[in-house]
Amino acid sequence: MTKILPVLLTFTLSVHAAEKFDLGKINLNKLPAASDKKGLTYAKDIRPMLETSCLRCHGEEQQKGGLRLDSREALLNGGKHGKAAVAGKSKESHVVIAAAQIDDETAMPPKRRPGGPGGARPGAPGGPPPQANPGAPKGPGGPRGPGGPPAKALTAEQVAIIRAWIDQGAK
Repeated sequence: MTKILPVLLTFTLSVHAAEKFDLGKINLNKLPAASDKKGLTYAKDIRPMLETSCLRCHGEEQQKGGLRLDSREALLNGGKHGKAAVAGKSKESHVVIAAAQIDDETAMPPKRRPGGPGGARPGAPGGPPPQANPGAPKGPGGPRGPGGPPAKALTAEQVAIIRAWIDQGAK
């Protein structure tokens, strides 16, 4: 029985991970249209946006969901939920769907839920632990590092630029 439990748990998590980005369950018509900007590159246009909103959880020091977004290659490889971007197909790219926040289950950064994690006051049941010095920088990443303020979601214009970059071949 003890040998079966880890296998069953792994299978359950794999099924849940596969369902997390079931494109048939997400209204892709809510995605912002791709930008008309041309000549977009990861280094010049995409990485700077990801640095402010995504790399705290998907960068060099931490890769939630096995996803790393701090290089073009890592972004294209994806994580445990599959490829993060499909070159030429922004509507099928997890990074676009997550960043657009059109679905509560796939939204990145995760949407705050009242009374739940991130929505409760520090020290409250279900909330984050109290901090000795709440204004002090956290972790190796400074004020935006692990434990810092929550990341801000990308704007519709930023998501449109990511869509255009992917549709142009994700160079």
